[in-house]
Amino acid sequence: MDAQATVSRADLEKAWWLRALAVFQSPRPVFAALRDDSEEGAHARQEPALALALLSGIAGILATPAVDELLDRADFDRLLVAVFVFLAGALYGLATYWIGGGALLFGVRAAGGASSYRQTRHTLAFATAPLVLMLLIVWPLRLAMYGGDVFRKGGADEMGAARWLFAGAELGFFAWAGVLLVLGVSALHGWPFVRSLGAVVLAILALLLFGLAFSIV
Repeated sequence: MDAQATVSRADLEKAWWLRALAVFQSPRPVFAALRDDSEEGAHARQEPALALALLSGIAGILATPAVDELLDRADFDRLLVAVFVFLAGALYGLATYWIGGGALLFGVRAAGGASSYRQTRHTLAFATAPLVLMLLIVWPLRLAMYGGDVFRKGGADEMGAARWLFAGAELGFFAWAGVLLVLGVSALHGWPFVRSLGAVVLAILALLLFGLAFSIV
């Protein structure tokens, strides 16, 4: 019986790792599967959700202007830049996972939904999959073309048409993630797109108010 339970858990975990890839092609069934909020189902998707959150956090940090000047600092070399980006990205990803998941829960509840905090966290994590793709595609290309200049102010990456192509690509991946988030809320609750969009907007407003209150304090 224990062996069968172990096999079943392994199959569930494998299924969720595969869904982390399937979210690019058939996102609605992936998010609909989040309706299973049992301990077994939630545990099976916990690792892929966390992996997506951490990797998308690194992608998010790399997309901020803060990394553009790291190599201009005398106390930073390339190894330290890599360590900084990894640690800061991981922290950013975890913060987004927990705080953003709470904000999404607020938005969903305000729109009349009844999902759990765990479900909203996992919905948010799987919606960030395009940012992981951006990390694996766009950034290797940028580094191959410009090397350390991507971490210097006024580097070669800030000149020419390629700059705008990379900026447009990053914007496209973020927009894709936003659409997936709305679609995820829609599939999880069986809502129309407009209602789901409203829930996401409310979540963003809650985050902005939280950030404003934090800055004032």
